[in-house]
Amino acid sequence: MDEFVCNKLTEWGLSMLIERFEDEGIDTESLYCLGDQEIDTLITKVGTKVKFKKRLKLLKAEQNPAHQETVDSSAHENEEAADSAQVWPSTSGTSDKGKRKLDLQGGSNECQSPASKRRCDKRLGSYSEDIILSDVKNIMNYVHMRLQNEDNTKLNAFLKNKICDLETDKRKLVGVFGKTGAGKSSLINAVIGVKNLLPSGSVSACTSVMIKVEANKNKKYEADIEFIRKEDWEDELWSLDHIVRDNEDWEKDLDHDTVDRLSALYGEEWKNIPTKNLMDNKHFREIPEFLFSKTKTLTCESAGELSAKYVKYTRSDLEEGEGIDVKRWYWPLVKCVTVRVPNNDLLQHVTLVDLPGNGDRNKSRDKMWKEIVGSCSTVWIVTDINRAASENEPWEILQDASRLMGNGGECQQIHFICTKSDLIEDSDDHSAAAVRALIFKRNMKAKEKVMTQFKAENTIKKHFSDECFKVFTVSAKESLKRKYLQRDDTEIPKLQEFLQELNDCHSVTLNYVSGAYGILSLIQGARCREVAGKKKEVCTELEENMRQELEKVRKPVEEASEAFEKCLTEGVEDSKRLCEAKLKSILYPRKAPGQRGSIGSSFHKTLKYVVENNGTYKTKKQRQINVNEKLSSCLTDSIDEEFRKTFPNEGKCGPFNGAITAFSLDTERLIQKYKEVELHLTFLQTEEEKIKMKLNKKIRERKKTIYSSLTETIEANMHDCYKKAAEFRGQGSLEKMRYTIERHVLESKDTMFDQAKDHMLMQLNDLKEYILEKLEKTLKESIELSLKTDDYSIPDVAAELDMVKRHYNELIGSPDEEMSLLGSDPPGPSAALSL
Repeated sequence: MDEFVCNKLTEWGLSMLIERFEDEGIDTESLYCLGDQEIDTLITKVGTKVKFKKRLKLLKAEQNPAHQETVDSSAHENEEAADSAQVWPSTSGTSDKGKRKLDLQGGSNECQSPASKRRCDKRLGSYSEDIILSDVKNIMNYVHMRLQNEDNTKLNAFLKNKICDLETDKRKLVGVFGKTGAGKSSLINAVIGVKNLLPSGSVSACTSVMIKVEANKNKKYEADIEFIRKEDWEDELWSLDHIVRDNEDWEKDLDHDTVDRLSALYGEEWKNIPTKNLMDNKHFREIPEFLFSKTKTLTCESAGELSAKYVKYTRSDLEEGEGIDVKRWYWPLVKCVTVRVPNNDLLQHVTLVDLPGNGDRNKSRDKMWKEIVGSCSTVWIVTDINRAASENEPWEILQDASRLMGNGGECQQIHFICTKSDLIEDSDDHSAAAVRALIFKRNMKAKEKVMTQFKAENTIKKHFSDECFKVFTVSAKESLKRKYLQRDDTEIPKLQEFLQELNDCHSVTLNYVSGAYGILSLIQGARCREVAGKKKEVCTELEENMRQELEKVRKPVEEASEAFEKCLTEGVEDSKRLCEAKLKSILYPRKAPGQRGSIGSSFHKTLKYVVENNGTYKTKKQRQINVNEKLSSCLTDSIDEEFRKTFPNEGKCGPFNGAITAFSLDTERLIQKYKEVELHLTFLQTEEEKIKMKLNKKIRERKKTIYSSLTETIEANMHDCYKKAAEFRGQGSLEKMRYTIERHVLESKDTMFDQAKDHMLMQLNDLKEYILEKLEKTLKESIELSLKTDDYSIPDVAAELDMVKRHYNELIGSPDEEMSLLGSDPPGPSAALSL
């Protein structure tokens, strides 16, 4: 295999095929000669095969201009749809507005709808899903423009809203944790097949801000630098000024994190600059965007060039000799960096997020960190294979974040990734085969040790079962060089396959096409004049079905709330009994082994930061202190098991999601009974699935706030106490802070924990009422406008409906893709939800 083929596979996001193509001797010449039979033999996975065929077709078209028009007609239809002010007139004959002249097929000026245009295309065979999605989007844009040219009736407005409400975007987040030097950056670079994208330097070079990595729609490498608010930095400088003022020993009162941030941004000379002058514009000449709350965008031709440019916004330090000359580091002012990579299919619907281990002291950065960790569907914990099971830090990261990822989030899988698996002591003394055997033996041993450790982690196991936890032993270096291991042995391809599956856009396309099919069915059905009598009968059955089904949703949800009330009652009693002891474990910490000097002198500064930050304190070098979580721990412990059963991250079971998934208006049966209103019922079928999908998404979001409400209620109750404690200065202030906090908890414990319980139960009830109201209101409106409203002024969309139905049949694998609208039907749109 030559370099051209290797580069193309990497560029297309198909680097997992490199070894296979190399084994089969695929070079540039044979690549262009590959036919369907050869491709089927080379590539077994359907998703990968479809993507490869599409990319190869585009590549061949670039080399053969005679076929360019054919390729452009499918690859660039989104651009055609953008000309929304100039639309194709209907081939169905009701509207003649918005004409556009086209020079198609030998200079003809005949205008065509997207549906008719696609019919005239002579190509045969199934389309890839992105082409289907583009087709249907074009059709719906066209229908939307036609509706705008008609009378704005109630049904017309309803239909336009429904078209605008069709959703396509579905991004999955994969969070990547790991201590400095564990190999996070090298791992991400290797998995997505882009060298030098994330800088991987010395052990002292620490990534200090979140870095999102996702696909770019254009061919450039780009980085968006999002800054914290100017006011946030002013607040930090105000706190600094408060410490410095009238304090000769002020340097001793600053923690290491504050010194690091100031030194990075201003250099060591910050100590000689009056704090009021640290906000002078001259310090921000290179980043004026920070002063005006704007995003700074960097654009480059290569990954390495971009990495060299954005490193100063993400890193806290670099060793001399790393080849990057940076005088000032801007990471203290950066909230997040989003890096976009061109031509990478693995990132099409997936975002990888390189995360600092335990959040951030800056409030806006910490809020974003919590939101992202709570939104990750998968988390990668990256650590050196030699210390995978024994090292504390990766397990501490999991322990501290498990509540946020599990009951407080939507994480379904944890991947514990042991890096540098190729490093074997004295490897030069052994043959390549012997080294390979030693690597395999060590890898198996490491996996066993990590799994054993996971089973002993009770805090993590409250939120994640053994099935959620997988161990990988990888080597980014060997995946490229292959000195001792075949590429599959490095397990990088396994992670790529995982991202491919996560990235699968089938459900995205199917949801959009199913929704479009329903809307077009309603438009066409509303034009039928002969079915008025049947509509009334169907409405009566539908309304009775809905009443019964809403009761079926209400019952399990209310039972779940009762179970929570019982758990929380026990949690309140435990909290009242144990809160003072739990508080003392924070306020009176034990001296660490080997620690010199009085614990009070060092803890005074720590507690000061705790009360100034509303009960929490985070540094890079020590675990988070969180008084609010400690006080609410009995409450959260009491509901953890029940909460996981009620709101499982895995999918559509549990009292809330399960009841909604089971909800049905029984439209499938009604379609067989009332063929005359089949189009109307098809629309209701798609609307039912759509609202159920939206509600399941809403439950996933609301359950996070419900779970976190316990700690947030405690934090709100403690706020005035922290504020009062933060005012103490000088001699004896440590004891005064301790006394103030202890006294407040003692006086508040009889009401504070009951308030947290009541607030959570209220939120559960609010969610129940929201679900029932949304289901009833949405479906009532849909029934009324589809079966109780006639509007003969809306356009004829028979051609568009026929084309979308064909695409829909193709997506669900119908054996009869060429059936007409009058023929027998495939499974209804409700099948879309289960695919």
